[in-house]
Amino acid sequence: MRLTRFTDLALRVLMRLAVEEGDLPTTREVASAMDVPYTHTAKVVAKLQHMGLVEARRGRGGGLTLTGAGRAVSIGGLVRDLEGPGDVVDCEGTTPCPLRSACRLRGALREAQEAFFASLDPLTLPDLVKAPTGPLLVALSPTPAAD
Repeated sequence: MRLTRFTDLALRVLMRLAVEEGDLPTTREVASAMDVPYTHTAKVVAKLQHMGLVEARRGRGGGLTLTGAGRAVSIGGLVRDLEGPGDVVDCEGTTPCPLRSACRLRGALREAQEAFFASLDPLTLPDLVKAPTGPLLVALSPTPAAD
């Protein structure tokens, strides 16, 4: 199973926010620290905000912060939500598979996919940012601009 880039970036943004210790980072600063395009990061932040996991404040003293729900979210549930419904393989695609009515592989792949998600279910952001990951994320934080 392979996660979409959107889900990967969402997880990295949340992990970065989970270790924030100083001023709230902006979307642009998070994008820079993660070395990803700002436009992609902005879309991810908007989705996470819509999901109630991130709060974004504008203006002086603004920035991004995790909500209580963001800190407690199940990583498995989050990945399920971000990846959306769907099978690992598309049996009904443009050229439907001739085995689709009696295929045992499709069910086996669905079970494997659910096992993948289930292995992530007990994890939360604090689990993902334990050392050595957390200190590395802090080190990636951009340094504040000099006045």
